Amino acid sequence: MNYKPVIGLEVHIELKTKSKMFCSCSADYFGKKPNSHTCPVCLGLPGALPVPNKTAIEWCLRIGSALNCSLLEFSKFDRKNYFYPDLAKGYQISQYDKPFCKNGEIEINNKKIGITRVHMEEDTGKLIHASIRGEKMSLIDFNRSGVPLVEIVTEPEFENANEVTTYLKKLQQIVRYLNVSNADMDKGDMRLEPNISLIKNGEKSLPKYKVEVKNINSFKFVKKAIEYETKRQLEILKKGEIPVQETRGWDENKQKTTSQRVKEEANDYRYFPEPDIPPLRFEKDYLNKIKNTLLEFADQKTERFIKEYSISKYDAEILTREKITADFFEETVKLSKKHDISGKKIANEIINKKINILEILPAKLIQTILNSNKKTVIDEIELITSINKVLKENSKAVADYKSGKIQVIGFLIGSVIKDIGKPIDTYIIKEILEKELKNG
Repeated sequence: MNYKPVIGLEVHIELKTKSKMFCSCSADYFGKKPNSHTCPVCLGLPGALPVPNKTAIEWCLRIGSALNCSLLEFSKFDRKNYFYPDLAKGYQISQYDKPFCKNGEIEINNKKIGITRVHMEEDTGKLIHASIRGEKMSLIDFNRSGVPLVEIVTEPEFENANEVTTYLKKLQQIVRYLNVSNADMDKGDMRLEPNISLIKNGEKSLPKYKVEVKNINSFKFVKKAIEYETKRQLEILKKGEIPVQETRGWDENKQKTTSQRVKEEANDYRYFPEPDIPPLRFEKDYLNKIKNTLLEFADQKTERFIKEYSISKYDAEILTREKITADFFEETVKLSKKHDISGKKIANEIINKKINILEILPAKLIQTILNSNKKTVIDEIELITSINKVLKENSKAVADYKSGKIQVIGFLIGSVIKDIGKPIDTYIIKEILEKELKNG
């Protein structure tokens, strides 16, 4: 292929504040009766004035700080003008040339991706397409209108769909660790918009066009959309033509992108400063406080867990995927010290037995481990004999493990317990199994 993809991302994340961005309506709109969470401000009625949500602004700054952005001491809101049925005012309050955060970066797979900006805006209403008395029509629910929305824009530095999904999963993890958004894509908390174009190998300047695929709500769908667009655009370029700069949507049923409208330029939106909201100035001490109070994220936790608790990288990555799991693990380790139970033992219990941390307290898990230690003591030679038998009978599982599919260890442990027919400590089985697999 003489061309390579050039991909940038715009990600919209709804914040889980109690109230909306510019009014006191509840932002907890999902699943509620249509148009029940509205007021003159979010309905855009004449004379209604917006008042910025202080918590939403602070959370936006926290996201920007977590993405290594510069936090601006001077910022402002702007009006982004366009007409669409779900935009009651005929404009959206957003940010243009003075966002809260800019010039950041995030590292994925030993590659740094530039973050152009992190800015604050309000969400729009939601169109619902329905058939009423046999007639097709579109209804509007304004409950979502005005919900705080953070937009995170990257530089066009992704080269393939796998890099994109890796970045998106890490971004989702960061905002969940910050506890500023649930980032549930099936509820619309996190919406993905890749900008895709192709450039000839060796060329350094950006392509003369880009195609944006709007409002994707799944990592799987964004991967499919990028791969489809890459092929579609390549066919056009092979003919000596240039793809139309446009906005498209992903149609999962047809497994293709479809054209929605010609893509707008910034000047089409006629941005100008929001006259009803004064510019904002932040003191350096306030911005430094936000930076200095950032918590430990998954990457840092993973490294610390490996060193502090002598657990494998694989186990550490599983435990730190969600902050609630990482906190549960550490609380259990803290309580287990007087019982001389290792962090490795606790990690194995949580991971291998798929402990539901929402239904069990750390103290209860410790008691379960102590009880399991009272299991049948088996002669080591008998155990090794059984393990070797299981390994011989399950050559495919052994091959999968050696090729990196470490999760098959659970299947092998279960097979050993079944072969011996006695309740044995799975920790001991896992330890010997790993040694035998390592030794071939």
